Amino acid sequence: MTQLPRQTLRVGFVGSGFIAHFHLKSMIGVRNVEVTGVFSRKPENREKFAKEVAALGLGTCRSHGSLEALLTADDVDAIWILSPNYTRLDVMRTLHKAVKDGRSTVFAVACEKPLARTVAEAREMLTLAEDAGLNHGYLENQVFCTPVLRGKEIIWRRAASTTGRPYLARAAEEHSGPHEPWFWQGDKQGGGVLSDMMCHSVEVARYLLTAPGAPRNSLKIKAVNGTVANLKWTRPNYAEQLRKRFGNEVDYRNRPSEDFARATVTLEDQDGNELMIEATTSWAYVGAGLRIQLELLGPEYALEYNSLSTGLKIFMSREVKGSEGEDLVEKQNAEQGLMPVLEDEAGVYGYTDENRHMVECFRKREKPIETFEDGLAVVEMLMGLYRSAEINATLKFPAPELEHYVPVVARRSA
Repeated sequence: MTQLPRQTLRVGFVGSGFIAHFHLKSMIGVRNVEVTGVFSRKPENREKFAKEVAALGLGTCRSHGSLEALLTADDVDAIWILSPNYTRLDVMRTLHKAVKDGRSTVFAVACEKPLARTVAEAREMLTLAEDAGLNHGYLENQVFCTPVLRGKEIIWRRAASTTGRPYLARAAEEHSGPHEPWFWQGDKQGGGVLSDMMCHSVEVARYLLTAPGAPRNSLKIKAVNGTVANLKWTRPNYAEQLRKRFGNEVDYRNRPSEDFARATVTLEDQDGNELMIEATTSWAYVGAGLRIQLELLGPEYALEYNSLSTGLKIFMSREVKGSEGEDLVEKQNAEQGLMPVLEDEAGVYGYTDENRHMVECFRKREKPIETFEDGLAVVEMLMGLYRSAEINATLKFPAPELEHYVPVVARRSA
């Protein structure tokens, strides 16, 4: 039996790509943690990742040549699943078997958003974690964004307590498109921008509408209505850009995934009050960089947040020359002009507080505020929105037909 609380949680990363490095940087602000192992498909990426762990002073990280080796290592307590969407269920199945067979001492697992590509996959992720006795956390960083945490606390303490609960949450996330080719492939990713980014929007909105201390399922989903569209990347010149950038495996002339999505989610609280979520997401936004916009409205108050309305801005004239990069803001689209700067992206976007929370919950065997149960609920909403868009009608919940539903853009035969 693992002795808890552990003084230091030893974490193994599955995946060494963009999001893994984001999580790693955030760990600098987390106490009582070491990153002791990593596995990913490319040896050169694993080695680079292990060296970065050392450079950041986060422990001695071993590069493992197989997933099995990482999961059965004697210096790994918890696994962070940060590999591509289409690999996550297989990772969870392998972890489950290793723990059940007594070959692994891992006692906790965290998984990056979305938890899975379908409701059936998400439910299996949850079942496997619970059957193996693993504490589990769903890595939804926007719930832990510093403006979200602070804003929710103020609204519910000062405004909702005197004039009534909030009833409308709006959330939007937009940027110019993902980094890796698999994101653009419907079957591998599970869909398009709705799957990739709406998972953030619906969950942070649901969190803002949930009373402090109340379980997330205290709000019942009554109906969803979704719209998807291809606004930019199916245009011939942009489809050709994708082909040149990623190769023939990303074919937006013949197999596109949506680059715009809109959602309306109707909920009901424990007192029978109707609540609403409005969300939009896009891969067709060209501005300074990634833009997150949040609003929470109630009887006598409003909360507003825009991630690009930063305190720090820098202006560079056309005489300032330099290579392209993302050193000012994620998904940066320019190197000249008046540019917003996020001084600590990992902190502002919520990764630091998210990982601090998960580490402390896992060390003490406490239940995180975001678990695989929440990840499953998010996937149910996403699949409902895809189905609504397909049939061009509002979908009422509960909707058992979603259990094995696959979005049109994710069907291999489509």
